[in-house]
Amino acid sequence: MVSRYSRALLPTVTISSRIANTVLPFALTRGRKIHTMSKDEEWWKKIQKSPPVDELMLESVVEVFTDSTEYSKVKPWQTLNQESYGGSGFAIAGKKILTNAHVVEGMNDHTFVHVKRHGSQVKYKAKVQKIAHECDLAILEIDSDEFWKGMNPLEFGDIPPLNEIVYVVGYPEAGETICVTKGVVTGVKTGNYLQSSTKLLTIQIDATTNDGNIGGPVITGNKVVGVVFQDLGDEKSTGVVIPTPIIRHFITGAEESSHNAVFGSLVLSCQSMENAQIRNHFKMSPETTGILINKINSSSGAHKILRKDDIILAIDGVPIGNDKTCPFRNEERISFNHFISMKKPDEKILVLRKGKENEYNISLKPVKPHMQVQQYYNLPSYYIFGGFVFVPLTKSYIDDLSLECVLNDEYKITDEQQVIISQVTPDDINKGYSNFKDLQVEKVNGVKVKNLKHLRELIEGCCGKDLRLDLENDKVMVLNYESAKKATFEILERHNIKSAWGSE
Repeated sequence: MVSRYSRALLPTVTISSRIANTVLPFALTRGRKIHTMSKDEEWWKKIQKSPPVDELMLESVVEVFTDSTEYSKVKPWQTLNQESYGGSGFAIAGKKILTNAHVVEGMNDHTFVHVKRHGSQVKYKAKVQKIAHECDLAILEIDSDEFWKGMNPLEFGDIPPLNEIVYVVGYPEAGETICVTKGVVTGVKTGNYLQSSTKLLTIQIDATTNDGNIGGPVITGNKVVGVVFQDLGDEKSTGVVIPTPIIRHFITGAEESSHNAVFGSLVLSCQSMENAQIRNHFKMSPETTGILINKINSSSGAHKILRKDDIILAIDGVPIGNDKTCPFRNEERISFNHFISMKKPDEKILVLRKGKENEYNISLKPVKPHMQVQQYYNLPSYYIFGGFVFVPLTKSYIDDLSLECVLNDEYKITDEQQVIISQVTPDDINKGYSNFKDLQVEKVNGVKVKNLKHLRELIEGCCGKDLRLDLENDKVMVLNYESAKKATFEILERHNIKSAWGSE
C-alpha cells in the first residue's frame, strides 16, 4: 500500500528544478515575494508573476484508492495477494470524476474503488462508468449527494504553448495532504501511451511528479490543460500529460457510445520523402509534399483503395510534409498520425498516383495495438487440456513475464486473438513438450486458430486418434486425444481446479 501517513499542515508547491530547488508551503506563495536565487532571472520573474492555483479548484481534486486481488497470468484460475494502490482524480461536468485507467485497472469481481475529497476523512465508493486503456483515461461515478455537495467541476482549456507555467495538483505518495508542483511546458508531440502502446498526442512538463499525482489535473490559470499519466526518468522531474483534445475525444465517445474511445488509424506503413531523388522518381513537383505508402494492412480501410507507392499528399485538406509532419498551432509542426487519430470515419485523402492527383474517401479504423490490451475489468480467460494451459496473449502477460515481443509491428495487426501456451504441467502425456511454453498456437488439426474459444471448439471437436497442434517457429505437438482428455480430468482433480476453462 502506498504510504499515506505522513501529514503536513499546508499543501506545498515544488518549484521546477529548471528554475530553483525550493519547496515552499502553498499558502506562503499566494501574493508574496519568494526570496531565493535563480540562474535565469527572466524565468524567475515569470514564476513570481504567475498566479497561484485557486483554492476552490483544489476542492475539486480527489484522492483515488483501489484495492484489487489480481489473477495469476500463468495460472489464471488462481488469485494472488491483494494489492492496494491509488492516485488522483478531479471533478468534471455531469457529477463525474476523471482519472487514469491504470489507477483503476484491476477491474474484476475482487476490485473496489473509493475516492476521498480534499480535507475529508470519508471514503466514498466509486463505480467505473467508462474506461479506455488506449488513452489511459477512466470516468468514475459516485452515488452520494453528500460527496458532491459544494464541489464544482473543473473546466478544460486548450493546449498550452511552450514555456507556459503549469501547476500539477494531486496526492503524492508520502502523505494525505494535497500537493501542488509548478513547472513549464517543455514539449508537445505524439508519444507512446504505455498502457496500450498506442501513439497519441502528449505534453511534456518539467514539474515534479510521482505515482500519487497520476490522474490529477495540470492547470494553467483557471483551466485544466491535461491529466498527468506517467513520468520520465528516475528523478520524476519530467511529467507526461494527456492533453485536452484527447480528453475531450474520450469524454465525447463516452457520451455517444457504450464502446471505448475510438482513435482513428490508417493501418499502413509509410516513409518520408525528404530525399530529392526519390521525389523526382515519383514525379513530385518541388512544391508538392507528402509521404510514400510502403504497405497497407488487410484490415485497413484503405485496403484495395490506396496502393503501395501512392503518395499521400493531404488528409481532410491538411497537407502532409515530406518529413511526415503537419502544421500545428502557429508555426509548429507535429506527426501526421495525430490528425489521423482524431479523425472520424470517411475522411478525404488526397494522393499522388503515377504523377496524377486523386482524392478518395477512406474509412478510418480504430487504433488497435498488435497485442490485445488486457481487459482488466474482466476475469482472465484460460483453457486446460492434457496438462497444457492455453491463454490469450495480452500486453499485461508480456509485461509480467518480460517476453520479447514486438508491440508496434503494423504488419502483424490482425482481428484474431493470439493464443499461447502459458503452462505445461509435467505428465507422461506431454513429455518432451516442456520447452513449448509461451509459444503461440497457430493451427489445430490444420485449422487456423482465431481465438481461445475457437481453439477449445477445435480441440473438443476432434474426431481422430491424434490431436495435432502447429505452433510458432514451425514447432509441432501431437497428442493422443483420448489419453490427453483423460489426463485433463486427473490434472484438474490433482490441483483442485474447478473448471477446465474460464471467462471465454
